[in-house]
Formats: sequence, C-alpha cells, structure tokens
Amino acid sequence: MLTEPNMSSSFVNPGYPLQVPVPPEALAAMETPLVAMDLPQHAQHRRAIIPELTVKRVQALRPRIQEVVDEHITAMLEKGGPVDLLNELAIPVPSLILCELLGVPHEDIPHFRDFAERTVRSDVTPEDIGAAMAEMDDYLDKLVTSKEEVPTDDLLGRVIQKNREDGSLEHKEIVALARMLISGGFDTLTNMIVLGVGVLLEHPEQLERMKQDPSLTKNAIEELLRYLSIADSATSRTATEDIEIEGVLIRKGEGIIALNGSANRDERAFENPDSLDIFREIGLHSAFGHGIHQCPGASLVRVELEIVYNTLFARIPTLRLAVPAEELPFKKYTLIQGLDALPVTW
Repeated sequence: MLTEPNMSSSFVNPGYPLQVPVPPEALAAMETPLVAMDLPQHAQHRRAIIPELTVKRVQALRPRIQEVVDEHITAMLEKGGPVDLLNELAIPVPSLILCELLGVPHEDIPHFRDFAERTVRSDVTPEDIGAAMAEMDDYLDKLVTSKEEVPTDDLLGRVIQKNREDGSLEHKEIVALARMLISGGFDTLTNMIVLGVGVLLEHPEQLERMKQDPSLTKNAIEELLRYLSIADSATSRTATEDIEIEGVLIRKGEGIIALNGSANRDERAFENPDSLDIFREIGLHSAFGHGIHQCPGASLVRVELEIVYNTLFARIPTLRLAVPAEELPFKKYTLIQGLDALPVTW
C-alpha cells in the first residue's frame, strides 16, 4: 500500500486523516514537511539531506555519541537511583547529538532541549504543541539565516552550501527540512530508548544473553523496532484514484491509515509475532516506513540505540524498574507511542 502510486501523502488533500494533535492554524502556517510531500517534490527535498545521513557519515559520529552517552550515565551513577531514565538519558542524549549535528550554538542547547521535552510529553495541550512548534520554526528560521550569512561545517551548513550551487530549495524549505529532522530524529529515538529499555527489563533472560554477547544488540534493536512499532499509526494517505487492495475498494478521495504495527505483527511474515524474540531472523519490518517515505535517518537511530543499550547495561548491569511495569505512565493522545517517565534503579 505504501508504494501504491495512486496514494498521496499530502495533508492538504480532502479526506486526509490528519492525526497530529496540532491546531489547524498552526499547521496552515507551516511549510509542507517532507513526510507530506509527493513526487517529484519529495525526491528533490530528500536528495538535499540523504548525503548527510549515509551509513559512512553516521558511523563517523560513533565516538561522539559514545562520549555523550558515557557522560550522562556517569551523571546517573553519581546521582544514584532511583532516577527517571527519560530525563536523565533518553531526552538529553538524542537532543544533544541532534543539536551538534545541525550546528546549533552551544548556548542555545538548553532552549532546544526545553522544546524537545515539551514535544515528547502527553500532559501538554495541542495549543502548547502548536506554540512550541511556532517557537522552534522561528528559531530555525534564524539559525538557517545565520548559516546562509556565515557558512558552517555541519549538516545544515553543508545543505545550505550545496543549495548555493544548485538553488533547488528556498530558505523556508530548508527550515522545514530542519524541523523534519528534529521531529524524526528526536521524538522517535527518545521513545525507543525508554520503551526498549523497559521491554528488555521485562524479558530478563533475553537481556542477560544480550549483556553476555553485545553482538546480539543489533538484531535485538530490529526486533524491538518491529515489536514496539512506536509510530504505528503515523502513516496516512489519501487515494487519488479508485484502487482495490486485497479485495477492499478504496475510493478516490478516501483517507487511509496504514498501521505499521499490524504489518509488523503479521503472522504470515513473523512466527509468534506478539512475542519478543531478539534471536529471530527478523528480515524486513516497517518500523521506519516503506517506499519513498522510508525514514532517512534510520542509520542514525540504529547507531544511537546500539550505543545506548550496550553502554547502559554494561555500566549498570543490575539496572531494574523502580516501579511495577503496570504502573509505568504510558503516553496518551500522541502520534508516537512512549512513556512519560521510566523510573529505574540498580
């Protein structure tokens, strides 16, 4: 379905099932994000950032990611348990890495983290999220302007420099790309850290095997991505023509929500799909989407998760939940699944 040419990703289409809890006026003021673009516009914008998110570039970030993770785990150990892993690790690590990747000045990082925290909690209203997005768009507008005036050697700076040569993007479109990277590179990663740790702690035998053999972590990450499918309902489309998929007629103008979690729990693709099995041959899953809209930052997510999980469980091997699993505060009314806190101790 996600590769069907007669399905549109644009949220301006009548019938598009808009799920983002943001006031319509806030969305109307935004430049169209990459996830809501169709071909050929989507390909033009995606080409601008793909060279910055290759496996080679992401692997080069490993030493710095490791350093940031170590610093925050050391701070956790010095503080002593119990702590909230969301605040101590899952929010600050991705936000700092993203700031450095985009070339955010060091003095602005606290402001950026404040924005990040407001977008991952479920105790904020749609109006609060709309206000936060407007503030961030204003900040990113100024950040892009500063890099257009004084070139910098960072992701945004290189995108801007390339754009000087080919002129394919307008200023506001580069701002929209920066916003998309923040949304895709922070919110999902933060929630995967806390949910992944929580799930592994609830499967101690598999976790123990992973701690004994860290080479299992990469496969465990793929299984956690499949099992959790935290962006389960994030894929919306509108039919631009009548189409039939597996005997179901979808009429022109009707909207659909492609449930990634359903695909990732399909018994035809995965044996015992409702069970976590970090040893399974995972094959393909749709946690990062599929087709032209597949997440461009998937390599970065995988590397950050690998470093966080391996380092956390190596340095704090006795880590455990500080409250019963059934008392964990799951997020509500948000597009990306997650937790409002993950209390842990050791």
